[in-house]
Amino acid sequence: MRVLIINEVCGMGSTGKIVSAIADDYERRGETVRIAYGRLASVPEKDRHRAVRIGHSLGVYAHALFTRLTDRHGFYSRHATRRFLHWAEGYDPDLLWMHNLHGYYINIQMLFEWLKMRPGMKVYWTLHDCWSFTGHCAGFSFVGCDRWQEHCRDCPQSRTYPASYVDRSFDNFERKRQLFTGAPNLTLITPSRWLAGLVKQSFLKEYPVEVRYNEIDREIFRPTPIREEFMTRYHLQGKRIVLGVANVWEKRKGLQDFVRLSSLLDRERYAIVLVGVTAKQKRQIPQEIVAIGRTANQNELAAIYSAASVFFNPTYEDNYPTVNLEAEACGTPVITYDTGGSSETLHDPRSVVVPQGDLDAVIQRLNALTL
Repeated sequence: MRVLIINEVCGMGSTGKIVSAIADDYERRGETVRIAYGRLASVPEKDRHRAVRIGHSLGVYAHALFTRLTDRHGFYSRHATRRFLHWAEGYDPDLLWMHNLHGYYINIQMLFEWLKMRPGMKVYWTLHDCWSFTGHCAGFSFVGCDRWQEHCRDCPQSRTYPASYVDRSFDNFERKRQLFTGAPNLTLITPSRWLAGLVKQSFLKEYPVEVRYNEIDREIFRPTPIREEFMTRYHLQGKRIVLGVANVWEKRKGLQDFVRLSSLLDRERYAIVLVGVTAKQKRQIPQEIVAIGRTANQNELAAIYSAASVFFNPTYEDNYPTVNLEAEACGTPVITYDTGGSSETLHDPRSVVVPQGDLDAVIQRLNALTL
């Protein structure tokens, strides 16, 4: 069997690692696998033999620019998509497994017109967010928008990813609905029951939906000896560490809640450590918060998880946050807001879900955990 996987990145980032693991599984079964991707020219060595790039970096920049000017995200990259589909026709996949189609690299109209002409090809589409059934955004929980349930219009998030100076959410919604429905042999996959429930309320409800939880590498994320050098460098000896980790710290990830929490905690007893903080953010947050830049070293991250007394995830918009899985795998209990599929990630009996923004509940749980 020939398998073709499409995603914005290959082997890097959360979705890139997911598709790489899927490819590994198929190759172990003796199947032929190719991963088509559009972003980031560099690919990990283990994936290079099966990686096929769609277009090039200049095309990605052009697609992003036109999106900013026209709000037609996903409807550019025609030349790159035409060349890719010519290659895919020759490859002749038995299974097409799509992941993130947003990311400024592929033309969704050309892709879906092509797959609809191949009724014998089995198609999976893993939805990592809500972009597939909205007229613009990848997530709407943070702003409380429900227009997607009927018809997007007057988008309150046109300036957020994929950002645009204009609002064509009404037209985009209609074009997506026409393109994404009516595809033969298509099964949708979501990483959480929460997202599956939203899909069944959207124009994609005609398709079967399977819930398949994302996995993490438990050879890396496991209890790791605490590094005294780390504790000494940041003056954390004897402190109970409240840890937060994010690829990008922003309002919807709860950075301001950590700032508020720092003013409420006993500084002799607790220390807040945040991983993924930019240099600009480090200058803006209280000095009492230990701010660490983003790290690509997962072994180092596992050691930080292991050093923490508790992992706090104050996310206001999420699908299935794997950072919760990573923390628990390292032996660290989790306190997370009741957001999206966050509750579905908890397995440690010490871990709890609290209402969004309820820092009193967070502090109560911290005290209970450290008696």
